[in-house]
Amino acid sequence: MNALPGYARLEEAGKLDERVERAYAVLEACELCPRRCRVNRRRGETGFCRTAQNAVVSGADAHFGEEDPLVGNNGSGTIFFSYCNLRCHFCQNAHIAHDGLGRTVSDAQLASMMLDLQRRGCHNVNAVTPTHVLPNVVGALRTAGRSGLRLPLCYNTGGYDSIESIQLLDGIADLYLADIKFMDPNASREYVSAGPADYSERATEAVREMHRQVGDLVTDGRGIAQRGLMIRHLVMPDNVAGTDRLMRWIAGNLSPHTYVNIMAQYTPAHHAHQYPRIARPITAREFADAVEAARDAGLTNIDRRALLQYESLRRRLR
Repeated sequence: MNALPGYARLEEAGKLDERVERAYAVLEACELCPRRCRVNRRRGETGFCRTAQNAVVSGADAHFGEEDPLVGNNGSGTIFFSYCNLRCHFCQNAHIAHDGLGRTVSDAQLASMMLDLQRRGCHNVNAVTPTHVLPNVVGALRTAGRSGLRLPLCYNTGGYDSIESIQLLDGIADLYLADIKFMDPNASREYVSAGPADYSERATEAVREMHRQVGDLVTDGRGIAQRGLMIRHLVMPDNVAGTDRLMRWIAGNLSPHTYVNIMAQYTPAHHAHQYPRIARPITAREFADAVEAARDAGLTNIDRRALLQYESLRRRLR
């Protein structure tokens, strides 16, 4: 077994209870994300994320579609939370993020899911879209940890997190997988529900704090992620996401060794066809340009599969 995960170390130090209580206190006037709805979710009120006190889960399973350092041989132990504090107009999982497909679970049930993923040999607990259910995640970790959970926690977020929420996770999250979607405020204003113009500002602020906490990605002898920051970025048509700008920001503000997954799978899902600039898939040239922007910025730890896809496309583009 590897070194104790952060939440287990906090528990040993007698500090985890206080952190869980602080997280739950936020729900009384919710400011878990930058939308700061300030509704009392502990009394059943709901804000933008449509979630009251208990989390809604659409599924928990060993997942093999995540990044290689998370998947290893036995899969990443993903728990997919329903609803979302973004609800992008091009969402590829709208039935989960927009419609809330899933079942409401208690923290005890969530802890049982985590323990089951460990029994199945998963390499981590991967909390997917956890921003609006942060208290449930840390509460379940406390319960599961007391029953023997020792997997690292991967906090897999869409990036629109308040800095205070990420600070609450200091010493709890071992891995951050942050999806930075846009660098242009006009893009987030147009392509995200209720258009948050501060998306890029809040996302980069949060990611900077994540990197301060856990640093660059560290893997064990098998190549399995143990600690560190990983960034995802979905390449979009017509460079509406500001990919080149983002790559320069990562290299200049975090580290040139930051693990970056540049993703080519954009397709005009959900309501994307209503927006002309994003109403088509990306081209091979657009993806190649994105990878080249990362290289030109000096980034040295680009996802292996993204590089393989790039090399294949480059031969075709010659």
